[in-house]
Amino acid sequence: MFRHLHPGNFMRVYLLFFFSMFILFQAVFAQTNVPNPDGSRMSGLQSYRMGRDMEGRNRMDEAMRYYNQAVQICLDEISRNTVTRDTYVVFTWTLQRQKRYTDVITWGERALQLYPTDYRIIETMGEAYFYLNQYDRSLVFMQRYVNSLPQGDRTSVAYFFIGEIFRLQGKFLHADIAYTTAVQLEPNISLWWYRLGTVREALEDFTAAIQAYEQAVRLNPGYQEARTGLERSRR
Repeated sequence: MFRHLHPGNFMRVYLLFFFSMFILFQAVFAQTNVPNPDGSRMSGLQSYRMGRDMEGRNRMDEAMRYYNQAVQICLDEISRNTVTRDTYVVFTWTLQRQKRYTDVITWGERALQLYPTDYRIIETMGEAYFYLNQYDRSLVFMQRYVNSLPQGDRTSVAYFFIGEIFRLQGKFLHADIAYTTAVQLEPNISLWWYRLGTVREALEDFTAAIQAYEQAVRLNPGYQEARTGLERSRR
């Protein structure tokens, strides 16, 4: 389309196009490369943590910027063969926050071929399988995690997911045991106590259900579902 332009006009059009593309590139670059306050380049872990912080403040657009940056940093390390086990950990964590569960499984399997005992990745894959409704696979990974790291950072979370799986499968006694272990390890999460109350109620162990529901309400006085469960169990 430029062939009929006068040479001077052609140069002006070319320069305009060049600067437009430059500005566009800068805008895209800024979306995925948010620097540290001191101007240094963030690591994947730093970007992930900033994303979690923004998500915790319900600033999701900013969270996604940091998550996208973390993904790009991890992919860059993989492509340049400077990858470490932490690269894959941060990568799968970030994909999980983005709800890209199938990608978590794909990259998690690749990571475990290199680092088969990285239990951080194993637990993350267990969560991804859960959200994909593949409960049997999720259970395998969660049990592998808790059996290997009974005092691990995510052991309480893993037991909660195990309880969720058993509850959804109608195995209420198994769910009771798993939820009970979860709240013993981390007693300040009202949802976990509520879930424990529901399976105890399903087992018609109403005294124990009342105790669980009461604790859920104690932690969260506005928890209406727990209050309703408490009323049912007291009848």
